Amino acid sequence: MLFDSIASLVRIAIVGTCAYVALVVMLRASGKRTLSKMNAFDFIVTVALGSTLAAVIVDRDVPLADGVAALALLVYLQYAITWAAVRFPRVQALLKSEPTLLVHDGRYLDAAMRRQRVTREEIAASLRQHGHEDIARVACVVLETDGSLSFVMRPG
Repeated sequence: MLFDSIASLVRIAIVGTCAYVALVVMLRASGKRTLSKMNAFDFIVTVALGSTLAAVIVDRDVPLADGVAALALLVYLQYAITWAAVRFPRVQALLKSEPTLLVHDGRYLDAAMRRQRVTREEIAASLRQHGHEDIARVACVVLETDGSLSFVMRPG
């Protein structure tokens, strides 16, 4: 069957639109940090928000108010945890990994690369994407806490 009834489609359109608008308002109110580059914690919250939004839209047994309350709780928890992480180093240490040096003075640090599961090919591809070609011209490559690679080039 293509759909249950026109009423279910109308409910999805109305509830989905309301829940989506509520989520956008909450995310804007919670600040830029909620939508920043993701670390593992941010990724989990994003997946939870998406799952909750989907449940509100599709599951007839979840009232809109309950869904919006669940979304608000997740956004609040994200805000509270990031607020605490900025103020308390122990909280930050629990949530974020440290950046890892992968290349130093043009030389690959193979042990660090193995621990972080990064290949030379991935570093070379990212180096090219940043407009550089020669690893020998790199002072260092750092795997950042959000999984991106940062390059510091040697002068000249």
